Amino acid sequence: MNQQSSTAQATSAATPATPAAQQVIALVDDDRNILASVSIALQSEGFATRVYTDGATALKALTENPPDLAVFDIKMPRMDGMELLRRLRETSTLPVIFLTSKDDEQDEAAGLAMGADDYIAKPFSQNLLIARIRAILRRSAPAPAMNGEVPPAPAEQMRRGRLSMDPARHQVQWDGRPVSLTVTEFLILEALAARPGVIKSRNQLMDAAYPDDVFVDDRTVDSHIKRMRRKFRATDPEFGAIETLYGAGYSFTDG
Repeated sequence: MNQQSSTAQATSAATPATPAAQQVIALVDDDRNILASVSIALQSEGFATRVYTDGATALKALTENPPDLAVFDIKMPRMDGMELLRRLRETSTLPVIFLTSKDDEQDEAAGLAMGADDYIAKPFSQNLLIARIRAILRRSAPAPAMNGEVPPAPAEQMRRGRLSMDPARHQVQWDGRPVSLTVTEFLILEALAARPGVIKSRNQLMDAAYPDDVFVDDRTVDSHIKRMRRKFRATDPEFGAIETLYGAGYSFTDG
């Protein structure tokens, strides 16, 4: 018996317990293949996962036992991702990434207005999704407490002419009016606005927006710039602060 007891103790010790600091990602999608593949990918990166196949079931679970971040499909039975986010935002600021089967700008605008943190169109790269998850978790995490030391001050707001950016809250304003940007768009704009008038190449902007060694085509930056311009021009039809320098890249002017 002593031998069996010792063996059981050794087996228990050899089985790693779930780390207290392990971050939990909730996945809500009616496609079980996507749930399985994304869950495996996240677990291989050190995350814990919870999966739900419909919005109604997910809402109850996310409210009672919140994860660190959630990824919602938009098109789902019983309760779609938009309604799930709307009801979740009544009581929670949980970071949320939307997945959608179509690149619908109306869905994107509505989702971001309701408080989604980012938006990725299917089919998507799992590496890209994981990079976006890490970026959002970094931005939403509280500053770690230091032993008796004063914690670092939150990042100051950046003001460039009519542009105001708040990195701590991931908020953007133009002429005092809010502009909803995804995390990727925010990072690209932040890189441009940090040094007005300086030309940033596509590669430099990709490095700023995709810091986790995610491979993306350099034309992806062009798409993000076009979408940003449309969002700013919805607020100010004369917006022209992001300039294209053909063959070189982009620059921001606050004049």
